Amino acid sequence: MKGYRIAVIRHGRTSANDSGIYIGKTDLPLTEEGKEELRELYETHEYPKVARVYTSPLERAVQTAEILFPDREMTEIDELREMDFGAFEGCSAEELAQLDSYKKWLKGGLDNPPPNGESLRNMMTRCYVALNTIILDMMRDDITNAAIVTHSGILMNMMSCFGLPKFKPMEFACPMGHGYEILVTAQMWQQGYCFEILGKIPGYESVGYSDSGEALFDLPEEDSGYDELF
Repeated sequence: MKGYRIAVIRHGRTSANDSGIYIGKTDLPLTEEGKEELRELYETHEYPKVARVYTSPLERAVQTAEILFPDREMTEIDELREMDFGAFEGCSAEELAQLDSYKKWLKGGLDNPPPNGESLRNMMTRCYVALNTIILDMMRDDITNAAIVTHSGILMNMMSCFGLPKFKPMEFACPMGHGYEILVTAQMWQQGYCFEILGKIPGYESVGYSDSGEALFDLPEEDSGYDELF
């Protein structure tokens, strides 16, 4: 059965990363330092060869795609945009720390959005819609290798919700310009809405298990995950 490989990549650095603030729907570009970091990654690491790149419509994702996958056909998918942080948009954790609404949001839950923001349930639904659109598009056009450039919150929840083996969302936090390669077949998606996680990219590192069942996946710990928080 034909398999479809997709590289799922986190976009590069913006000024919000340097400032440590929540930025979701705000359309910030990459910083010059962020662009240079990506160019260095492109020159020193090997990214998968792809026929098409699906990207969030936000500028930071589009710019990342242009650097890491030059001269590739690009398709913007609106559902790949980052979470809407509502009233917390543009604020740091320190600024919000004493707010009851912020403390409530940090407790988590599928239906516990920031004030005037987006719920996790809605974001996860968008992840499904985006993946379904992309996979069906690849099947229709007979594309077997593609890339997705999106945001950390989308990447982590997409991998956790639909990926095998299973890990918590925060365990998929990764540096900017990095991500994971996945493999999906028509049967896997149509019957189970799932895909296989092959490993981390760039610098391929596979996923596996020890004889005791312990995951052998060297997941990064330095990144808290939500797109522009750190």
